[in-house]
Amino acid sequence: MNRTEEPLAGHAPHRHPVDTEGREDRRDRRDRQDDARMERVTFTSRGVPLAAHLRLPPGFEAGRRHTALVCVHPGNGVKEQTAGIYARHMAERGHVTLVFDASHQGESGGEPRHLEDPGTRVEDIRSAVDFLTTLPFVDEERIGVLGVCAGGGYAVNAALSEHRIRAVGTVVPVNIGRARRAGGSPVALLAEAGRRRTAEARGGDPELTTWLPEDLGGPAEAGITDVDLIEAIDYYLTPRGGHPRSANRLAHRSLAPLLAFDAYHLVEELLDRPLQVVVGDRAGSFGSHQEGHELFARARGPKDLLVVEGASHYDLYDRPAHVDRAVEALTAFYARHL
Repeated sequence: MNRTEEPLAGHAPHRHPVDTEGREDRRDRRDRQDDARMERVTFTSRGVPLAAHLRLPPGFEAGRRHTALVCVHPGNGVKEQTAGIYARHMAERGHVTLVFDASHQGESGGEPRHLEDPGTRVEDIRSAVDFLTTLPFVDEERIGVLGVCAGGGYAVNAALSEHRIRAVGTVVPVNIGRARRAGGSPVALLAEAGRRRTAEARGGDPELTTWLPEDLGGPAEAGITDVDLIEAIDYYLTPRGGHPRSANRLAHRSLAPLLAFDAYHLVEELLDRPLQVVVGDRAGSFGSHQEGHELFARARGPKDLLVVEGASHYDLYDRPAHVDRAVEALTAFYARHL
């Protein structure tokens, strides 16, 4: 997106050069004349600079205080993908939105690259809330969070103890720790993670693995039948949703903290924030359909569950008809609770 805007009222954002090689999503290209106003900003999380897009709603008034949403991307994602789509939609519906690249990922800083550490991901959300509270046009009593896939799990986990978050929206939420433990023997995977980390400590290069299988010649040829894995490949590894900074790379040292993480630990005791869960009715192996229902059942505060008919996990990333249903529910939810 070409930027011609002046600095946002009330703060002086750190500006970044426009990435002319990154893809905009197709809806954004088509509708950008109606888009909410966007600024590229940075804030810090544990000393690491995080690159973010801050959007202002149409009719923005610098002299009044607005609701705000922190939008959290999936594992293997960046701010320009599905979380950015939801950030744009929610800004167009009246909220200030902040979507950012996680530490060690995308345009954000942090070494090693491609690290997916749950504790860091959750702290990034806290730091995003910190940043929003410094903006004079944000009402600090009306800040919510909206996470997609693993970002939804991280959003819930952050809200357990970060009560400056007043409302929690999740789209196809995934407990990434549960998903990783389902991929093999956790004990064997932890032993392997330890051996590889020792090799790095002795001077070896950081090892990378992939989120998704590559060079398959197509899911059918590889014998892949699971709808979630087929559509993940279609979303991340094709022009549909792929982005140059969403590189399908995962630092191997991510595996140990991922395997030990439970996004929903203590939900019954600590999650008293209003909760909106959105899932599709086409269930796949990534588990968001089942987990969304389980999360809804466990939450003790005000809550709502929307099951989008005919939608898979990845349909709710970017398919307009399904995303619109989710946005409609989220709009009503935040209107009630922020």
